[in-house]
This record gives sequence, structure tokens and C-alpha cells, in this order.
Amino acid sequence: MLFVCSRNQWRSPTAEKIWRTHPTVRVRSAGTSPRARRTVTAKDLHWADIIFVMENKHKAQLKTRFSAALQHKEILVQDIPDEYALMEPSLIELIQYSVSDYLDLV
Repeated sequence: MLFVCSRNQWRSPTAEKIWRTHPTVRVRSAGTSPRARRTVTAKDLHWADIIFVMENKHKAQLKTRFSAALQHKEILVQDIPDEYALMEPSLIELIQYSVSDYLDLV
């Protein structure tokens, strides 16, 4: 799973930390901004079996920049606004809930 937000500071790193120790999941996080802590690459997109983005704008940015790398890839929008801190309990709950809507992970 690849989690993508804007600057890879709060939301996507939180998601990566949540799922990093799950026994059946491989996970990475990245951001769409050139100023991101870790900027998403075509290699990340090829690696990912499923891509979770925090907002619709992230999906649009990925499609604009990486259309070839995204062929046959599923991009799921979590609808999580940029108003949370790293590992904030309410953010953790939102991410767990939104991922469980798509995947059978406990």
C-alpha cells in the first residue's frame, strides 16, 4: 500500500506507521509536493498494489504527473483533510476506518 498526501508530514506518515507492523501488508508513504519530506515517484507507484490518497487533489496530481505509471492501478481517496498532527488519535481512527472500508485488515 502506498499512502499519499501533500508534504508527507502528518497524514501519510501516520498511515505508514499504523500499517507498517501488520504481518500481511507492505507500506510506504510519500507526498505530491516538491517540498515533501519524501516526494512520490513513478517507482513508488509501480511498487504499490493499491494507492490511498488523502484528498481528491492528490489523485488528480498523480494522474497528471504519472498517467503511464498509474495504468491498471487503483487509487482510493480517503477524504481526510489536512487538519491533523502526526499520530493524532482521531487521525489514526479515520485512517483505520477508511482503509478497512476497502481491505479486510484488523
